[in-house]
Amino acid sequence: MIYDPDAESVGESSKEPVPTEVSDAIRTLIRWSGDNPEREGLIETPERVARAWREYCRGYGDDPAYHLSRIFHEVGGYDDVVLLKDIPFQSHCEHHMAPIIGRAHIAYLPGDYVVGISKLARVLHAFAHRLQVQERLTSEVANCIWENLKPQGVAVVIEATHGCMTGRGVRTPNVIMKTSRMLGVFRDDEKSREEVLKLIGS
Repeated sequence: MIYDPDAESVGESSKEPVPTEVSDAIRTLIRWSGDNPEREGLIETPERVARAWREYCRGYGDDPAYHLSRIFHEVGGYDDVVLLKDIPFQSHCEHHMAPIIGRAHIAYLPGDYVVGISKLARVLHAFAHRLQVQERLTSEVANCIWENLKPQGVAVVIEATHGCMTGRGVRTPNVIMKTSRMLGVFRDDEKSREEVLKLIGS
């Protein structure tokens, strides 16, 4: 399935056919968890879960670089930081497939051109809608912008809570993990790095 970023919704509403082996696997998990997959409330759950996971992981059918392909050269002489703050996202960790819920801050110092700000959020979501670890997600977003926009600098800061820590294991709620990736002038020049982190609020 190729994800259409302009579509209003994907997933359960599309009623995509679910392979038998997928729904059977979910029934097995329900049974192994201690419930009866044949009871009324769970009869249609395997198909719903399967379609939900297709939606959660729609990033595998999305090319993040595509969202940075339309650029603008006419910026009226603007040559300072472009920052998009507090972008909400949801992902799932690759270790327990538990939710990762957070927000990202993406900044870049333009070179010869800029990109529409919504495209920065689309790059984030393209990578977030895959099985992830937060460290890799942070690097992937930063590297994609760096390689495709050719800016002078890129800064990505992600803050998130992890269901694998809050709902299982140590069961510690309200713990926020923060990761950052700096490239170009934001990595090499301390003053530039301090400036962008101040704008982000870190």
